[in-house]
Amino acid sequence: MSKSLRRVEAALRAARQTAEPVELGQTRTARQAAEAVGCVTDQIVKSIVFGLHEGCALFLTAGGNRVDPEKAANHAGATLRPADAEMVRRLTGFAIGGVAPIGHLTPGPVWMDPRLLTFDIVWAAAGTPRHVFPIAPDALQRITGAIVAEFT
Repeated sequence: MSKSLRRVEAALRAARQTAEPVELGQTRTARQAAEAVGCVTDQIVKSIVFGLHEGCALFLTAGGNRVDPEKAANHAGATLRPADAEMVRRLTGFAIGGVAPIGHLTPGPVWMDPRLLTFDIVWAAAGTPRHVFPIAPDALQRITGAIVAEFT
């Protein structure tokens, strides 16, 4: 088991969540992940990372939505830098495609797409490009400290 997956499982336990990560195999898109778990694309949580000062800003968005960088920067109150693969790995501890919303090496501010709150369950990356975990969106908001905002 990867260190990243173990870190996500530990974060779930610390938050008193009983969710168990599920291995999907290799999926490259939110749509493919949705098909693999049997949900709609918007139930897939995309963790979009931007560089912010010395750390990162995380935007949790529904699988069918795209983050608008200008709206995101307005919420952050600062200039956001697109995060490359090295920055994502260094700040979160995860590879692109497997960035979990929890268990980051360098936690930073988090914003959440209100579309995610329209579902009973959403699915988020569990630290690898092959694993996801189910969670109630209100629980995800609570454990990440996410601010619900329009940024898509």
